Amino acid sequence: MSAALFVSRAALHHWEEPVISGTRGSGTIFFSGCSLACVFCQNREISRGISGKEISIPRLAEIMLDLQSHGAHNINLVTPTHYVPSIKEAIILAKTAGLTLPIVYNTGTYDNVETLKMLDGLINVYLPDFKYYRTSTAKAMCGAADYPEVARAAIAEMVRQTGHAKIDENGLMTRGVVARILLLPGHVAEAKLSLKYLFDIYGDSIYISLMNQYTPMKNMTAPLNRRVTHAEYGELVEYAEKIGLNNGFTQEFGTAKESFIPPFDNTGV
Repeated sequence: MSAALFVSRAALHHWEEPVISGTRGSGTIFFSGCSLACVFCQNREISRGISGKEISIPRLAEIMLDLQSHGAHNINLVTPTHYVPSIKEAIILAKTAGLTLPIVYNTGTYDNVETLKMLDGLINVYLPDFKYYRTSTAKAMCGAADYPEVARAAIAEMVRQTGHAKIDENGLMTRGVVARILLLPGHVAEAKLSLKYLFDIYGDSIYISLMNQYTPMKNMTAPLNRRVTHAEYGELVEYAEKIGLNNGFTQEFGTAKESFIPPFDNTGV
């Protein structure tokens, strides 16, 4: 984890799940760098630390307050894992200065449980990816064979902290976990395993988001060099219905476009 903070964008974002984005948008802060190195990363510009501006902890607190003043429904911290000690200080500072919005922790879920425990009582909503179910897939995709084990433990800690998901009268999540499964082309069977695991363990106490937005970056090899097909995604959604998933989100086709990846140009930083 780093003491320095690098942020590449802070702005209202409308492309999260409806319980996060609402009508006005989520106050999203994109941090530079990532604890993973997925070969297909769609945010490579920031995950590899190519873009971003160094800021202080007080400035991060100011950004949170700025987003609140612009009508954000929440403060959404994207890839925050490697900055947790500094982020914790900034949240406390912002709350002291008048921040009242829920805090969303948006992560690839290669998070140590002890790190997450540092945030106990400060995070209202956890938004974890469950990227890989099999160790072989994790090793091939990001070089971290222990990812499934780490992610399962991390999600368990997130649920321990937040409890059963709560949605307010405006349809916004105020507390809980939304676990995301990004369907990769050619990986329907693995996505089903991930879904079954989450549903068997947590049932409808959490929400599960089934995502088809995979966008192939340049120089990807098969099957990662194409988008997910209607048939692949339909099979996953049908499986979710079969096992009885109620608290879930699906996506329309057309989300797999580079235009849905925001410009990481230091806006709002």
